[in-house]
Amino acid sequence: MANPVILASTSAYKKMLLERLKIPFTAVAPNTTEEAKPNETPIELASRLAKEKALAVLALHPNAMIIGSDQVGEVKGDILGKPHTFDNAVAQISNQSGQKVLFHSAISVVSRDNIGGIVHKSALNTTIVQFKTLSQSQIERYLKAEEPFDCSGSFKSEGLGISLFSSINSNDPTSLVGLPLIDLCTILESYEVKIPHI
Repeated sequence: MANPVILASTSAYKKMLLERLKIPFTAVAPNTTEEAKPNETPIELASRLAKEKALAVLALHPNAMIIGSDQVGEVKGDILGKPHTFDNAVAQISNQSGQKVLFHSAISVVSRDNIGGIVHKSALNTTIVQFKTLSQSQIERYLKAEEPFDCSGSFKSEGLGISLFSSINSNDPTSLVGLPLIDLCTILESYEVKIPHI
């Protein structure tokens, strides 16, 4: 492989997903801010943050291929953030109860070409989650059981959070966790990165 691969994230969830591909990689924190700009749509925010993360790490590792990613949730047109606290998570899931919630997962892969220019390829995948109508006690029991306070939307779909949904509409089951591997494989193959055993 011509360039070492770096994941511009220290997220345990994203690292576990990328490990599925059996490509050697390291993970580096991008140290970027994640605030939305005025009038920025959820899709625009996810795409911009994924690219900014990748470029921030490329500046530190110019000979590497950098994978940046970001996920932005959207309910009733509003952007979902990470709750960080129990009370915020209760409010967030209460707002999602009975609603269709969109989760936009963006990928940005950047590297430098032979003359130092930046090569950039990106993709965006949206998952539609239909939440059940949930009672206050159901919401609180779930949050106490799983404590998903570092997750956008206040749930872990790979865990007990799946019980909160009546349906998930997606063409990539890894997208909801935050790193759409189908899109990523397509991008890596376009860079001539070989997926082992395939």
